[in-house]
Amino acid sequence: MELVAVSRGEADRQVMECAMDAGHILLENGAEIDRVEETMDRICRHYQVTGSSFFVLANGLFASDESWSGGAFADCRHIPVHGARLDRVAAVNQLSREMEEGLYIPQELQEKLKAVRNMPEKPIWLRILASGVGSGCFCVLFGGSWMDCLVSFLAGVVLYAFSLLLVRERLSKLIFSITGGALVTLVCTLCFRLGLGDSLSHMIVGAVIPLVPGVAFTNGIRDIGNEDYIAGIVRLTDAMMVFLGIASGVGLMTMFLREGWMW
Repeated sequence: MELVAVSRGEADRQVMECAMDAGHILLENGAEIDRVEETMDRICRHYQVTGSSFFVLANGLFASDESWSGGAFADCRHIPVHGARLDRVAAVNQLSREMEEGLYIPQELQEKLKAVRNMPEKPIWLRILASGVGSGCFCVLFGGSWMDCLVSFLAGVVLYAFSLLLVRERLSKLIFSITGGALVTLVCTLCFRLGLGDSLSHMIVGAVIPLVPGVAFTNGIRDIGNEDYIAGIVRLTDAMMVFLGIASGVGLMTMFLREGWMW
């Protein structure tokens, strides 16, 4: 990569943009609020931008720098609440460590952050397989038999294939949670009626695990514990809406099947 000399004002602007980019990646991919603030502050302190200040919410970043030699700097970004990509969070954490070892100037750090943002998704087949394995393992963990585990594996595979290939980008998070809960209940009930599995409840509990927003729920509690009440409440509310959707989907499908011929 070709590096060019820049003025102090331009260098300060690059540092602030690096801090915003790092915070954006972390917040968008499920990092807790104090990690985002610490990383952004660490970048500015390392490059001696001393007048910076940041305000981080669950879905927004605000930054200013009154010491910028080119004049005052201010920026804000809206970041919708998404799922977690912890590989990107880990990559930004590693970059911040390498930065403090003096390996990057701001231009290089900016390019590295762009590469992290463009990290490819895992192959679709691998994500579908991981969903099935996770569902089956949690079924056993909650007390299901090995046959229950097999059915939960199948339901988890069907659920994630349904999610990735058909409807996730077309439905709201709440509607998708309701639909996903209903789908796994239908698959597990069909298998149970065919004589596969010993406990329908264990099969369903294991199969809905890919829908559960565990990272968002945990980070919401951690944010409240760190006195970031607004961000914590936003994340907990988002997670609770998903929980409500899953429960509604399972309950509605159970009621439908109870009244029908499959129960």
